[in-house]
Amino acid sequence: MADTSLQPRDGSSSFSTLLADARVDRTVAMIACIPAAYLIYWRFREGTLDIVRINLILQSLLFIALMVARRPPVRVTLNPWFWLLAFVATYWIPFTALAAPAGTPIVRRWVTLALSWLGLLIGIYARFSLGRNIGIVPAQRRIVTTGAYGLVRHPIYTATFVNYVALLLLRYSRLTAILVALGILWFVVKSLVEEHFLRADSEYAAYMARVRRRWIPGLL
Repeated sequence: MADTSLQPRDGSSSFSTLLADARVDRTVAMIACIPAAYLIYWRFREGTLDIVRINLILQSLLFIALMVARRPPVRVTLNPWFWLLAFVATYWIPFTALAAPAGTPIVRRWVTLALSWLGLLIGIYARFSLGRNIGIVPAQRRIVTTGAYGLVRHPIYTATFVNYVALLLLRYSRLTAILVALGILWFVVKSLVEEHFLRADSEYAAYMARVRRRWIPGLL
């Protein structure tokens, strides 16, 4: 059964059309990037970043750089809860990097650094595979099925998970564990919401049938 909450209803069709306008879409993108950019600037100015935090934040910087040139959507969800989820998940990344206490390293440093660099490389590959089709809220742009998206359906979230784990291993504490667990949870739920929205398109439904894993090839 189709999710009618994702379809324009009486009085909402014009608003949906407005959100799909290229100028409006990019304006929303630029406004959405301001808080993340400020948080990143604040932490760099403090000069207290380690390489794991830097790599986590670099993913946000790459996100900001691509958002302002993204392709306008064909349709955008109007569900306010999905918008809230999208923004919480997105801003949880720099927030966690800022809020995580010093904690205690629980593995050798080279393991943490390797995971951190792996996460960044996955993120770069996934971002450029996605190209100008990036977004925060569930929206249908051009469906990408190649590159990183030929391996899993949400490779950008995979990169975030890897960097979250690296941060936890370097700065383990109860607070960091909670922040990381919530950060991963937001993106797990966001993955399900996006798929629920996009699978109404037959091309995306076929893509889901072909690429079975969401985050880890052959596993999850």
